[in-house]
Amino acid sequence: MKTVLALCALLGLSAAPAVAAPQTPGDQFFARLTALCGKTLTGQVVAGDAADEPFRKSALVMTVASCDAHEIRIPFHVGEDRSRTWIVTRFDNGGLRLKHDHRHADGVEDELSRYGGDTVDAGSADLQRFPVDAESKAMFTRLNRAVSNTNVWSLGLTDQAFTYELSRPGRLFRVSFDLGEGSQP
Repeated sequence: MKTVLALCALLGLSAAPAVAAPQTPGDQFFARLTALCGKTLTGQVVAGDAADEPFRKSALVMTVASCDAHEIRIPFHVGEDRSRTWIVTRFDNGGLRLKHDHRHADGVEDELSRYGGDTVDAGSADLQRFPVDAESKAMFTRLNRAVSNTNVWSLGLTDQAFTYELSRPGRLFRVSFDLGEGSQP
């Protein structure tokens, strides 16, 4: 009888609902970005310098094109230039990675591609920062772009806007995409 009671108690424990692990700010940010899947947003440069003039003169369009439990792909078009895709990857520990995929018109990967970084702190549900990673630093150095070895990229998400930012000493570039009624499903 004791064996039957012990077995019933064990079965009762295993049937208890699992307590969900608390979501990290990275998980929350990723979920909020996933909710935009399928939407196309228009943007504008809100911080930059003279080097960003081509961005100011072009239509800036991003589409949260594909989303799954671990990866979001966001093509970013600058006028007719469709060479850029941002890739946000979610890790099981709640951390995130941002990589930049650059392609030529024929689909061949550019030599300056797959650069970015991983979050190093929790961030928030509204803002995640991605300092340049070692792999990207090595590529930048090899391609004579060592100025980028201090890059930090940020993605922001409020009820009003999605923002993409690149910063480093002496450089700030930010694009804001309207989440208002102008966004398309």
